[in-house]
Amino acid sequence: MHITVFGATGQVGKRIVQQALNRDFYITAFGRNVDSLIDQDNRNDHLIARKGYIFDAGDVAAALKQADAVISVLGGAFDGSDKSRSLGMKNIISQMKKKGVQRIVALGGLGVLSTPENDYLLNDPDYPEEYKPVGMEHLQAYEQLLASDLDWTFYCPPNIIDADETGLYQTSINYPVSQGIGQINSGDLAHSMLDAVVKKEFIHQRVGISNSAWK
Repeated sequence: MHITVFGATGQVGKRIVQQALNRDFYITAFGRNVDSLIDQDNRNDHLIARKGYIFDAGDVAAALKQADAVISVLGGAFDGSDKSRSLGMKNIISQMKKKGVQRIVALGGLGVLSTPENDYLLNDPDYPEEYKPVGMEHLQAYEQLLASDLDWTFYCPPNIIDADETGLYQTSINYPVSQGIGQINSGDLAHSMLDAVVKKEFIHQRVGISNSAWK
C-alpha cells in the first residue's frame, strides 16, 4: 500500500510516517520542510519526501501520483487565520478526484463531534471561545469531506500529547469518548488513523478518540 501523508512533519504526521514505514508501507510525505524526515533511521526506498505547498494544485497532484490512500494531518495557526485546514482540504479533495484516489483519513478537532442534542460541540455555550476559530477551520474541512463522494474518515481528538504509542486508547463514533481521560498521545492517534486506512474502518464517520482511564 502507498499512502500520501499531508502534514507529514507535524507531531502526528511524523509518527504516522514512521509507523507506516515500520509496517512496510510505501509513503509519500508531503510538507514544506520534509527534508527533516530523511535521516539514517528511515532512509529507504519506501519513503518519498516531497516538498510542496498545500495551496498549490500541481504540488498536491504530484504528491498523489502513486497514492492508494491519503492521510491528512494538516496543521496551521491556532487562530485559524491561515486557512491551511479548510482550503488545504479543498485542494486535496479536488486533486484526489482527478487522480481517482478514493480513501482519505483526516484529522480535525473535538468541536466537530456531536453533543447529546446532536449539535456540534463547537456550538455549545460552554465550548471555550479560544478554540472556536480553529474549530471553525476543522468544521469547514469536515463539511467539504461530507459533501464529497470520497471514502472519508474524520478524526476529532481532544488535546494531543506528543508522546509514544501505548495501545491504551478508545474510540467512539460521532461523539466524544465517554470514559476517556480527555487527551490522546500522538503515537496512539497515529496508530488508530493508520489502522482506519488498512482495515477500512470508520468510513463516512467522525471518530472520537482518547487515551483510556484504565491500564
